[in-house]
Amino acid sequence: MEPETTQITQLLDELRDRQPQAEEKLLPLVYQELRRIASRYMGRERANHTLQTTALVHEAYIRMVGQEPDIDWQNRAHFFAMAATVMRRILVDYARAKRSRKRGGCKKFVVLDEALVFNRTRLEDILSVDEALSSLQEWDPRQARIVEMRFFGGLTEQEIAETLEVSTRTVKRDWRMAKAWLRSELSRQKENSAG
Repeated sequence: MEPETTQITQLLDELRDRQPQAEEKLLPLVYQELRRIASRYMGRERANHTLQTTALVHEAYIRMVGQEPDIDWQNRAHFFAMAATVMRRILVDYARAKRSRKRGGCKKFVVLDEALVFNRTRLEDILSVDEALSSLQEWDPRQARIVEMRFFGGLTEQEIAETLEVSTRTVKRDWRMAKAWLRSELSRQKENSAG
């Protein structure tokens, strides 16, 4: 195991045990990887919005570490898998709130409101992917987690296997099946919305 991976896992243990300054020490070690994950989510947005990725990283970190200190962190891979899930939820919540406001729904404060700027197509894409992943979650929860960790979180097959406690071969097989299923589901959604 790499020294940084061991150090992150140790700090997650300290965080779980509520040791002072563990959170402060953890952020510099995970920040660049969190930015990479956030960048994957924000990749289709305009390049001149420099706060987008930063705002998403900070909101996710606060939700994961600041507000949920009782999470039983397993290791580095588990932390980044959770980060991918939390970032997805933040963006989906934002997209739903934005769509609601466009349709005259009640206005409510969204933490990322000023930092994130989406175009209408992107909002619908986020909601479509979320709907498809939710359907996949009902059909096969493990495949849905693998999609989140692999596609959104950028975790390796080995890291996913460790987090889910399955073989790398199982992750590869489930990843192939999930991609095919999602393609089919997104095509079905597109046909239903067009017709």
